[in-house]
Amino acid sequence: MSTLARPSADPAVAAPARGGLRRLVPRSLFARVTLIIVVGLAVAQALTFAAIGFERGIAMRELMMIGIERDIASSVALIDRLPASERADWLGRLERRNYHFTLGGSAGGVAPASASQREFGRAIAEAMRPFEIVKVGEVASPAGGLEIEVRLRDGSPLIVHAQRVGMPMSPWLIWGLAVQLLVLALCAWAAVRLVTRPLAQLAAAADELGPDLEGRALSETGPSEVAHAARAFNAMQRRIAGYMAERVEILAAISHDLQTPITRMRLRTDLMDDGHDRDKFRQDLDAMHALVREGVTYARTLHGATEPPLRVDADALIESMVADYEDAGEQVRLEGRAGAPIVTRPNALRRILANLIDNALNFGSEVTVRVQAGPGRLVVAVLDDGPGIPPDELEAVLKPFYRVESSRNRSTGGTGLGLAIAQQLATAMGAELKLANRAQGGLEARLTMPTRPPGAD
Repeated sequence: MSTLARPSADPAVAAPARGGLRRLVPRSLFARVTLIIVVGLAVAQALTFAAIGFERGIAMRELMMIGIERDIASSVALIDRLPASERADWLGRLERRNYHFTLGGSAGGVAPASASQREFGRAIAEAMRPFEIVKVGEVASPAGGLEIEVRLRDGSPLIVHAQRVGMPMSPWLIWGLAVQLLVLALCAWAAVRLVTRPLAQLAAAADELGPDLEGRALSETGPSEVAHAARAFNAMQRRIAGYMAERVEILAAISHDLQTPITRMRLRTDLMDDGHDRDKFRQDLDAMHALVREGVTYARTLHGATEPPLRVDADALIESMVADYEDAGEQVRLEGRAGAPIVTRPNALRRILANLIDNALNFGSEVTVRVQAGPGRLVVAVLDDGPGIPPDELEAVLKPFYRVESSRNRSTGGTGLGLAIAQQLATAMGAELKLANRAQGGLEARLTMPTRPPGAD
């Protein structure tokens, strides 16, 4: 017993088709809503046009069934009363768009197949009584045409060529519908733009709210809902800026207040007799001082975008930094050149590169600074030969106070703020900082920055 194959219900089979349809759908809310409204209006107009055409067709058939048989019958009666020599001259005068006459010959075609054609032929034949109807045939050309052979009273054959014709449509109707659809589409576009434009402005303002927290204020005009959303966003932006400024002030106050006890503790360590304990206390105090100082530095990097962009020689800046490390006996070498000046924030760039190089030197013996210029951007990569970072922690190390080492030894693990400060400064200057492990071992810190950041003069 054979079994019928059923269609596969595997979702993976239909997934490509659904994915292809989704790719055709616009991504923006503006385009989607506009498309829905315009397509809906077009479909509605098409249905209206089809309904009108169908109704006109029915009306035309009713008019033809009511009037055409009487017109044909009257024309046949007129031809019958004319002398045979004058009949040919009158055929052109009696001709209409849906019927005409031919003297002599015989009707062609076959018996009408459809009920409507049979009814059409029977109505004409009945109207022409008492003239003898010899044949009613349906011809192939014109489509739907009938040939009806009639015998006049003197025995002469007369062929009636009748056909159904559609009700004429004005040529301006299509253009009128097209203009109407265009007007509706423009109105839909304007309405959707009125609705979605505030959303786009809100998203743009949120994108501009960088680490410096100095985004532009939205206009609080327009419809009540839009104005309310703009006021709420502006208030939120001011509150966030206030909270961050308060955090910086708290950290600065803590740093200032800790300076005095740390200094007193240093003086007391100098009075200690045991040299070993004295050195340990001094190391702890130095670590405390460095932690406080870097914490305040990290908080202040949130306002790094306040530094004005300047036109600088990137090659000279990087070469001077590498030379400083070489003078200090560090194994740092430079590869590649920018080849042209760039517009950037030089102090922020110098701090980023210093943090990246210091981090590389903490975990590797040799460091390479690789410079590569591209169209509209400059890439500076810092490569080391250290142990690298576990893949699942590459993003976490960019967070403040996060250290890969499980130990709490700050002499090797640092404070956990160097990469976080570099990340904050990179974001503030419109750059991107990415970390990746090298195939041959070690870590690559790649800084990609525009050669002319937005808003630079």
